Amino acid sequence: MALRKLIGLAALVAASAAGAQPSDKPATLNAQLSGDITHVHDPVMIREGDTYYVFSTGGKYIVSRSSKDLKHWTAGETLLKALPAWATQAVPGAGDLWAPDISFVNGEYRLYYSVSTFGSNRSAIGLATSPTLDPKAKTYGWTDRGLVVQSTPQSDFNAIDPNLVIDAEGKQWLSLGSFWTGLKLFALDPKTGKPAPGATPHAIARRPAPAGGPAPVEAPFIIPHGGWYYLLASYDYCCKGVNSTYYTVVARSRSVTGPYLGKDGSAMMQGGGSIFLRADLQEQQRFRGPGHAGAFTDTDGTTYVVYHAYDRENQGVPTMRIAPIRWGADGWPVAEY
Repeated sequence: MALRKLIGLAALVAASAAGAQPSDKPATLNAQLSGDITHVHDPVMIREGDTYYVFSTGGKYIVSRSSKDLKHWTAGETLLKALPAWATQAVPGAGDLWAPDISFVNGEYRLYYSVSTFGSNRSAIGLATSPTLDPKAKTYGWTDRGLVVQSTPQSDFNAIDPNLVIDAEGKQWLSLGSFWTGLKLFALDPKTGKPAPGATPHAIARRPAPAGGPAPVEAPFIIPHGGWYYLLASYDYCCKGVNSTYYTVVARSRSVTGPYLGKDGSAMMQGGGSIFLRADLQEQQRFRGPGHAGAFTDTDGTTYVVYHAYDRENQGVPTMRIAPIRWGADGWPVAEY
């Protein structure tokens, strides 16, 4: 027995010396991120030409980052230089723009953004457009298109965290919401990118509040894939550094308006769904509170999820994270983070 153990130990040492450890795995994309990736909240990603762009909360008036390889990121311009006049009137006390969404529609880039004050549902979503994302291009420049959706203290929803989705029939929709009665979906006029007059929202997710207080849900993002619509949403609390309890769930529906159900059949309208992103146990709980996820499908068909998490090894700084999505045999997305 002792001889057998010695032989086994010798083989293990030899394999290690040769660099042939069977447990070695390729580095994840997250492990290769570098450059300007900190102080990032609520990121979204898109590609134009050979350049990837991430837009996020994390400074004044929506900040940008760019990369040629998805790994090294460089700080870019602030997209809007001040709050539009309509926004200061709609949301008194607002001093910043939050939680952008970016898409390419009808030959132009649409940037939806949120205007609010923390903890209030006196909020609004605005829209700006640009022909290009390249600040060096002659045609570059953001034109504000004004108010899209507004909520007030009399509303049962909070008009922040927008995300544009185009369904299989080419219809455009805007999902949004944070706390209150959950996540909503508005049909849009494709010409304006705004709801048609009289449009009423569809409820797509809600967490019934327990007796002790609210059950947070926010940051919807809908991914069309394989004849399904996959709804990502963030549960629990962000913005508390390493004490953040944020995590991301996923559910799917054959219709963009729902109902959205998790793998186990649990309904998003009852606080259900399946866990998609959670705290990084594989990294000694280094990255906490992963959430506010956005998705982007590249030209080669690979879908990536971009999100923020709080780095326990860097004073809890909100940090950008990116992971490719693998679509399982059962049709459900798995984030390889």
